Amino acid sequence: MSMSGEAARPPKNAGRQLLVCCGIGFLCFFGAYMRIPVMPLFAASLGANTSEVGMINAAFMLSAGVLAIPAGLLSDRIGQWPMVLGGLLTIACSSLLIPFASGPLTMSCIYILFGTGLAAFAPTMMSFVAGIAPPSRLGQAYSFYTTAVYLGMSVGPAVGGLIGRGWGLRQVFWGAGGTVFLALPLLAFLSRSRSRQHPEAARRSVWHSIVGLLSNRRLLACLGGTLAGCFAFGMFISFLPLHAKAQGLNAGHIGILFAAQALSNVLLRIPLGRWSDRLDRGPFSTCGLALLGVSLATTGTFTALVPLVVCAAVVGAGMGTSFTALGALVAEVVSRDERGLALGIYNSCIYLGMMLSSATMGGVIHLVGFGWGFALAGGFTLLAAMAFLSAFRLANRAHFGGVSAVS
Repeated sequence: MSMSGEAARPPKNAGRQLLVCCGIGFLCFFGAYMRIPVMPLFAASLGANTSEVGMINAAFMLSAGVLAIPAGLLSDRIGQWPMVLGGLLTIACSSLLIPFASGPLTMSCIYILFGTGLAAFAPTMMSFVAGIAPPSRLGQAYSFYTTAVYLGMSVGPAVGGLIGRGWGLRQVFWGAGGTVFLALPLLAFLSRSRSRQHPEAARRSVWHSIVGLLSNRRLLACLGGTLAGCFAFGMFISFLPLHAKAQGLNAGHIGILFAAQALSNVLLRIPLGRWSDRLDRGPFSTCGLALLGVSLATTGTFTALVPLVVCAAVVGAGMGTSFTALGALVAEVVSRDERGLALGIYNSCIYLGMMLSSATMGGVIHLVGFGWGFALAGGFTLLAAMAFLSAFRLANRAHFGGVSAVS
């Protein structure tokens, strides 16, 4: 009861802390994503072929996904501020090291370092945001934070591309590292608040913590929904450019498609977060996943720019709806001292879902074409949305039934 009572009482300067978290998240992801449009070009200038460029990205995604779980566990034990600091420094230094890379192998090693930094940063910041807000406003808090993060993800590549074109590829990585360093003064403000370790987590063994979370059926349902949503999103980002190119659209048109997705994702998150606080987050997440599935299933049937832009915008709306609520649910269904580990697993599911889609759907598209490939991925997402809702309702009923039986 004391833990829930603490979670229900936000700190007096909660609004200021949330604003600082938004600033840190924006600067981190703005700087990190500045390198996205120029990384393949820089790797190619070092002699990397298409396969090796893919391996560099895979090294990043693998390290970010695998290491998010131990990073979340560590944040529960040593505190949030040291993990965020270590993550920011690692992300920034990895950017500054890239201009010194001598070849694709060196770049892969640096990108493993980049993934390590992101694994330390992302779940820890989500855990911090959850600690600021009471459960009744988790959706709103996450909507503000993730809006700042996705805004950085959206603007960063555009700025990186402009810098690369005007001043050179190496300068992009210098600028990316410097931008992440700008978050350190903001982090100093958080060092004076809520960054201590959780005594319960420090006493608990790693095995006991993991087993405890794996027995949480509500959490498992949320993780399943996360995997499904990110499987769909991985399909979108990996194969929409190829589908658009096959229809005769150029690189500029493809950029418009991704801009439509990003804008709807960013602009809708704050109002959607507020609605998710007023409604049941389980059905709310399901609606977002279903919207994502329907839009993805129809994407492969269109060949013109305008309907594809509409599909991309609906994909963004589905992402904003589902993941604003899912992130809040993950933080809500676990105890405070398990939150870092739970959000670490949640972040791992994000990267794992996108990797599974990229690894499997290419072969499916090769066999059945883009139309059926998108339809199958969208249909899978719809089925997974229904499965998530059923599993979460059953787990919720069992949880509250057990609580009432005990009381």
